[in-house]
Amino acid sequence: MYEPPPGVQNGSLRRPAPWNRRPPALPARTRQGTTFREHLRLGRKGLAIGIDIGGTKVAAGVVDADGRILSEARRSTPGSDPRAVERVIVELVEELGAGHRIWSVGIGAAGWMDLDGGTVLFSPHLAWRNEPLRENLQRLLRRPVLLTNDADAAAWAEWRFGAGQGESRLVCITLGTGIGGAMVLDGRVERGRFGVAGEFGHQIIMPGGHRCECGNRGCWEQYASGNALGREARILARANSPVAQELIAAVDGHAAAITGAIVTDLALAGDAASRELLDEVGDWLGLGLANLAAALDPGLFVIGGGLCSAGDLLVEPARKAFARNLTGRGFRPAAGIVLAALGPNAGLIGAADLSRVSSRMRS
Repeated sequence: MYEPPPGVQNGSLRRPAPWNRRPPALPARTRQGTTFREHLRLGRKGLAIGIDIGGTKVAAGVVDADGRILSEARRSTPGSDPRAVERVIVELVEELGAGHRIWSVGIGAAGWMDLDGGTVLFSPHLAWRNEPLRENLQRLLRRPVLLTNDADAAAWAEWRFGAGQGESRLVCITLGTGIGGAMVLDGRVERGRFGVAGEFGHQIIMPGGHRCECGNRGCWEQYASGNALGREARILARANSPVAQELIAAVDGHAAAITGAIVTDLALAGDAASRELLDEVGDWLGLGLANLAAALDPGLFVIGGGLCSAGDLLVEPARKAFARNLTGRGFRPAAGIVLAALGPNAGLIGAADLSRVSSRMRS
């Protein structure tokens, strides 16, 4: 009876996607005589298309082997109908492919993918439930297709071309409405035994705390995300606090309209209350990173997402809180904490590059 090797889920016998396999220990050689990292460097001479599917938009770009975007196109996300989303993907590939010779296509989307990289098990924004997306798209596009989680794609891009270059054990944290996460360990995306690793935002950091959309209380993303920043600012404004007058004026007295982005803009403009609120979010961020360091011991944390437009106003409090709460502080090396370098294009760059690397390794 077939027994799946570690890292491959039970089910029909399917070859695991190459980016999920642990590469040989360096400097071991592949059958062609090149190391795994050389494999990545060589890539394919052909171009790849990366597609980042979000709740409101589908962004696509032609990406070369150095991570540069040569051309881009966008569409609105067409509701939650899986077939409509597939049609949009095909339209984008045809539009971008008309001016380029495209070798492969990488799809990054929020949700859980099976370890084989062929099926979307669940997506929070779209009606994908056990959807065999790769098979459907390869039939329509007649090209190799890779399917991956959007946070995994972004982490891969930062490791290959961005702030994480040269780091063997990287953890990427994405701060937006909630908190996303991914790991690149020794040249591979680490997705865990069942493919759902990286849900760092749902570590419980305050037992009995704020209710999270996941159903639990006290999740990290309830304290260190854009939503958390906006919520705390609204509480302050509704209390008509004298320190919140800039916040109240920014929304013409409508406290419910305050968002994390508004607080960030005011903080960058010098508003003291907004900076204090960002300090608090940074403290929670650093505490959560210290927990992750205790469990994972990475060399570097790369922080991305919309909330990072606050820059050092967020990251400096996080670094201080991280240093205060790190297990074994003073007696161990500490991971660095840096801002992501690739911005909102990281997901499509990473998806394209993963598809290129995967198709090369299969050839």
